[in-house]
Amino acid sequence: MPNHEGKRSAGTTVRLVAVRITSALVDPALLDLPWSTPLEEWPAQHLVALPQGISRHIVRFVRLGEFVYAFKETRERIAEREYDLLRALERIDFPSVEAVAIVADRQTDDGEPLESVLITRHLQFSLPYRALFSNTLRPETMNRLLDALAALLVRMHLTGFFWGDCSLSNTLFRRDAGAFAAYLVDAETGALHSSLSHGQRGEDLEIARVNIFGEALDLQAAGLLHESIEPEVVCEEVVRRYEGLWHEITYEQQIEREARHDIEGRIRRLNELGFDVAEVALSTVDNGRYLVRPKVVDAGYHTRRLLRLTGLDAEENQARKLLNDLDAYRVESDLTDEQQAAHRWLTEVFEPVVRAVPADLRRKLEPQELFAQIIEHKWLLSEQAGRDVGMAPAVQSYLSEVLVHRPDEQAVLGVEMPTG
Repeated sequence: MPNHEGKRSAGTTVRLVAVRITSALVDPALLDLPWSTPLEEWPAQHLVALPQGISRHIVRFVRLGEFVYAFKETRERIAEREYDLLRALERIDFPSVEAVAIVADRQTDDGEPLESVLITRHLQFSLPYRALFSNTLRPETMNRLLDALAALLVRMHLTGFFWGDCSLSNTLFRRDAGAFAAYLVDAETGALHSSLSHGQRGEDLEIARVNIFGEALDLQAAGLLHESIEPEVVCEEVVRRYEGLWHEITYEQQIEREARHDIEGRIRRLNELGFDVAEVALSTVDNGRYLVRPKVVDAGYHTRRLLRLTGLDAEENQARKLLNDLDAYRVESDLTDEQQAAHRWLTEVFEPVVRAVPADLRRKLEPQELFAQIIEHKWLLSEQAGRDVGMAPAVQSYLSEVLVHRPDEQAVLGVEMPTG
């Protein structure tokens, strides 16, 4: 009988008669699996059939309770290293699979040693990139997938993580409310540093290019690649998109002190590339200009930050637009204190715009959405004029040319709300 004694807290090791399980939280169902059998011989009753990429190891998917887990046989030292790396990536909220446990000291009923097993939680509603590059994949969809893969590599390098084995098989793709997101699934060759040098990034990118090219050739040879997709184009496009995105995120831009529109443009380009901007770092250079460098963050950040700074509760995209305007206002006003800038923006910009809407038009949109749309309208007017047109003219233009023609949102929703 296995020994079930011992407190199962984070980082504990539970010793059994036949195996040793190291886990952040041991699931008792793990104890009932056939650990004395090689993974490739496990009976079908324990397995779940899911698409997977090419792997140098035996990988099987197993359902335990409500979740599906990926089991990978490998040497204990390699399993421990990858487990630690995945846990480290989880702590910094990097898009990767979650490490669950290591099962070591396995042996057959005849006493023959078996490799250890690394267990990760399968990412729901995800597929390996390799499974997506089929003959039914439309070229325009491929472009969006390559954007997501390039963005994953950029995020990785910004955090100081060297992957060393990026490929179509080692990357998961998931649709999320209409968005495209890529996730790291194999960190066996990775290393986490405080930062990466230009040479380290170049090496990682070259490994990705070669691996992606090889797998695309393999898919083409098997007749699984859309005839309009060329393997060489696939790998080169990932590199090209990575380099463009890396430049857009990291380059330092000099702007005139009054050129708020240029800061907004920089933030918008990053948003369109799939990156959110947490804050804008500013420093003054000798010629009286600002040196601007944005700090990018993961999605979901903006709703929390807007609520904390202003008390406004908004959807993520709304919050992003409002915060972008707040940050641009802070730059324009020479305010270094974030809380002070937020208070002044709320009382001097947001609230006056909302109050400017006539009472008979206030039923059409909620205040946060109204302000977000006015920001968008102001941007379009400024683009046409080639300069920042200012908030007041933009508000009047939006009210008279756009809002007056919209149906009442409250009437559409069937909800009575105050109009004062």
